[in-house]
Amino acid sequence: MSRIAKNPIKISDKVQCSFENGVFTAKGKLGQINVNVNSNFQVNINENEVKVLPFKENQKDPKWGTTRAIIANTINGVTNGFSKTLELNGTGYRASVSGSKLKLELGYSHDINFDIPSDVKIECPKQNLIILSSINKEKLGAAAAKIRSFRKPEPFKGKGIKYNDEYIFRKEGKKK
Repeated sequence: MSRIAKNPIKISDKVQCSFENGVFTAKGKLGQINVNVNSNFQVNINENEVKVLPFKENQKDPKWGTTRAIIANTINGVTNGFSKTLELNGTGYRASVSGSKLKLELGYSHDINFDIPSDVKIECPKQNLIILSSINKEKLGAAAAKIRSFRKPEPFKGKGIKYNDEYIFRKEGKKK
């Protein structure tokens, strides 16, 4: 039995949840998210908590905890939202937002124009800082990983795009 999956998810009065035909819907102050739930599970909604239960009592499905975590992230997303901060390290590395594109200058011979997904909001308070925010944790992480993949941080000088809380293990250079 999964320890995480057995825990109920607490919801506030400001969130409206429903479960119909295998689709869980959460609606809060920041928006609405629909999640397809695996057919092996049912979602019970009480006045202040949500429980994910398997249809068969003795079923040990490894997706039980994952399904519960996805529903918990959905509820957390419509109430609080999620955000990630990326930091650009390197001489001449810049980021700026123009319309629905993120323009990145990362030391290549050309600029990189990244199309901002519709669910993700991007802002650049400084030239070397990118703040991404969204109600959908999955799309936020995918967008942040895609931006980071344009120039991953390297271990010798630490140049590249890194997450704000990420530690880059530094290596010593060649010795003569």
